[in-house]
Amino acid sequence: MKISAQVQNSEGQHTVSLRTNDNVHSLVIPPKPTGFGSSANGGELLFLALATCYCNDIYREAAKRGLKVEHIEVEVEGEFGAEGEPARNVSYRAKVTAQADEAEIRELMSHTDRVAEIQNTLRHGIPVALSGIEVVTV
Repeated sequence: MKISAQVQNSEGQHTVSLRTNDNVHSLVIPPKPTGFGSSANGGELLFLALATCYCNDIYREAAKRGLKVEHIEVEVEGEFGAEGEPARNVSYRAKVTAQADEAEIRELMSHTDRVAEIQNTLRHGIPVALSGIEVVTV
């Protein structure tokens, strides 16, 4: 599975395009009130990625077990310090409503935490490289 995200920004305009393989869609995030940049910061989007991954993976893993999930709530919290510092104290909590007994739901939630790809990416760390620079002068 190949995934990409693209941001295009100029004064008063901010567009986000997401792609997984051949599935392309957009996400509406307005620009900052100043007109430049995104109104959502990278930390918020990182935490949204964690929450979204866990949410989607709960449904995936529940389907494998034949469980019907009716509702999910996921909240991710953490802290960022000075510019350039990585996040710290990142944690999340989840609430799942499903047609199953409590033990089955708890096992589903624990299992999903172990297999959630975004969580595991951050837990194990990966190199991130700036692979290209293009400059346009005006």
